[in-house]
Amino acid sequence: MFERLKEDIKTVMERDPAARGTFEVITTYPGLHALLLHRGAHRLWKSGFLWLGRMLSTFSRWLTGIEIHPGATIGRRFFIDHGMGVVVGETAVIQDDVTIYHGVTLGGTSPNKGKGHPSNQGKRHPTLAKGVVVGAGAKVLGPFVVGEGARIGSNAVVVREVPPGATVVGIPGRIVKKPETSGQDEGRHANAGKMAEKIGFDSYAVSSEMPDPTAHAISAMLDHLHEVDSRFERLCKVLEDNGMNCCVGPAPELKEEDFASVVRGSSEEREAPL
Repeated sequence: MFERLKEDIKTVMERDPAARGTFEVITTYPGLHALLLHRGAHRLWKSGFLWLGRMLSTFSRWLTGIEIHPGATIGRRFFIDHGMGVVVGETAVIQDDVTIYHGVTLGGTSPNKGKGHPSNQGKRHPTLAKGVVVGAGAKVLGPFVVGEGARIGSNAVVVREVPPGATVVGIPGRIVKKPETSGQDEGRHANAGKMAEKIGFDSYAVSSEMPDPTAHAISAMLDHLHEVDSRFERLCKVLEDNGMNCCVGPAPELKEEDFASVVRGSSEEREAPL
């Protein structure tokens, strides 16, 4: 028992930079309190003392603002950061080393209750595999598996299985896959680099990691502008080689402040935690 408690405290200290010491964690972290109370409620539930299990989980909800059904199965080194508004359903399974933030719901989508003892209940809630991170306000709804090491972005609504290592964002949840770098992509990055540098916008770093329509649009514009510039330079060179004067004035200056809001918004999205 004390070994598990030490492990739980160590988990909090490792994952929350605001944790300053063991006494602070034990006395002020509702996620830890909810986890300890759930273990007692889960034992009562598995032993057939269903009402007592529900009463203890209700007391835990009143005390911590975290609602974990006593039937839920939770592994080791589980960390709930902040915790207010977290809801974990009856048939949810949380494996080792999982982290969830406030406002997360692990909910069910089926009304089927099953019959008799709760062990006969059908699976209605998700399973979070080892190392999953679920961001603040996310909703994971249904009897599917979120694969090992997957990340659920803040406020995402996930209603289907998530493969291991994937990142899910949006409503409904979309799987974000980092594409393999191809020679064409490398060429585009090199060619448009100077154009992007003029406006202070790292378009390809954004679009390769996040499904940001603004980033995609700007990336396409940079590609198009670079190609137009290249063709125009070649045309001027051909005219000059044939003795014709290609007198072209300077292009309008691209000012960084004109793109400040776009750059700032994309940067904040890229750096925001899940």
